[in-house]
Amino acid sequence: MSIVRLSELMAKMKLQNLTPEIDPGSVQVRQPDINRPAIQLTGYFEHFAVDRIQICGLVEHAYMEGMTAEQKQYIFERLMSFEIPAVVFCRDLRPDPIFLECAVRHGVPVLVTRQATSSFMAEAIRWLNVRLAPFITVHGVLVDVYGVGLLITGESGIGKSEAALELIKRGHRLISDDVVEIRRVSEDTLIGRAPAITKHFIELRGIGIIDVKTLFGVSSVRETQNIDLVIELEDWDRDKEYDRLGLQENYVEYLGNRVVCHRLPIRPGRNLAIICEAAAVNHRQKLMGYNAAQELYNRVNASLTRGSLEDEDE
Repeated sequence: MSIVRLSELMAKMKLQNLTPEIDPGSVQVRQPDINRPAIQLTGYFEHFAVDRIQICGLVEHAYMEGMTAEQKQYIFERLMSFEIPAVVFCRDLRPDPIFLECAVRHGVPVLVTRQATSSFMAEAIRWLNVRLAPFITVHGVLVDVYGVGLLITGESGIGKSEAALELIKRGHRLISDDVVEIRRVSEDTLIGRAPAITKHFIELRGIGIIDVKTLFGVSSVRETQNIDLVIELEDWDRDKEYDRLGLQENYVEYLGNRVVCHRLPIRPGRNLAIICEAAAVNHRQKLMGYNAAQELYNRVNASLTRGSLEDEDE
């Protein structure tokens, strides 16, 4: 199971720690969802989502301000007795001293942000969903081609990195070479990124390692990209029949999500970069409702129909 250190979330969201006695690096966040403990402040703790980060906005803060000292002591003690990862106060609101005392005693970090509650919640959930998503690593190259996340796979040495380099020279952007981390952030979305150790590097046999960001500039790389299309490179097999129309889509599955896949035979003289560009643009056309193969099929059918009618007239 993926985990995120609370210190990572603090750095990402620029959170201030109001409990310096507690090391946020030792706190693990395992749940991307968050909770606003409104009903818990009234004393109802049934079905309390204790594994989520707790968010206190203006409403929760105002309610706590209206509680008596005895109520605060009782409710805050019960709230902190659960092993919650942290409590975040939004809008730069400051918790009651009794709240901080209870938090420190039970080892619960209390953080604060200047952001509005809704915007903070939305960004925190989005970021945590990506970081905590289930992931796998695959052997391949991920490139952003005209906004389409193109994953190029195939046997080692077949030409994946060379195709990616040509695409970069043509103005497209590299996400990862050799190893791609794929995260399933939703039932429809897979996001790919590079491992930290190989980010921005490409291996070219006979030359070695090159730094794409240094050679071609920051516009030639990006951190993450949705995986929209897979091109699987394979050696040309004279006895194998390849799809020449593309009326039916083929798919490959990662983490339960299906992605359109084209199997591309490799022969000397084929320009892989131009073929990859054409595949990416064709995929975008299909998403926008235009299918060139279907259009050709319709034209052929219309021509055959007209020919049959002319024969009947004669």
